[in-house]
Amino acid sequence: MSEIKLPILAMWEVACIRGGRRLFENVNLRLYEGDATVVRGPNGAGKSSLLRLAAGLLMPARGQIDRRTGAALADDNHALDPKATLRSALDFWARMDGGDANAAMSAMGIDHLAAVPVRILSTGQRKRAALTRVIASGAPLWLLDEPANGLDAEGIERLGAAMAAHRARGGAILVATHQDLPLPGAFPWTIGQ
Repeated sequence: MSEIKLPILAMWEVACIRGGRRLFENVNLRLYEGDATVVRGPNGAGKSSLLRLAAGLLMPARGQIDRRTGAALADDNHALDPKATLRSALDFWARMDGGDANAAMSAMGIDHLAAVPVRILSTGQRKRAALTRVIASGAPLWLLDEPANGLDAEGIERLGAAMAAHRARGGAILVATHQDLPLPGAFPWTIGQ
């Protein structure tokens, strides 16, 4: 008898209303171990709201969301203490989540910035730091909102390698983006058409 695999994330007939405006409805989505879905769509279509629903930060107006695992979200809010050094800020989250900040910093190529206060990091360095926080979390589900914004070519390459390694370990990724990402085999999905 074969084993039935349950999705890490499942959405059934989900609708999202923000500010009295319907962003989307009838969304059905399944992510299994090793899966990746790239969500595209115009500004204001609800891509970020979809990720926030998946993270449990918003409630759907209709439908059901089932997330069987922990999730880590990287969006415009890097969620790092601006007064702390990068190492201290990332260690805080790694301790909370039971992850490894050292390996994650190395994966994103920011170990040399460990003693730098978060507040003086460049835009690209802050983006790498936010992605490092997600990698260090150990969460099986990564929710990435415009993860390549502010990254240079090396940062995008490192992100691609981190996403591939995460999927190879059985993790799943839901990405909202306007940009091309190194995410082979990802299911493309468009919202707001």
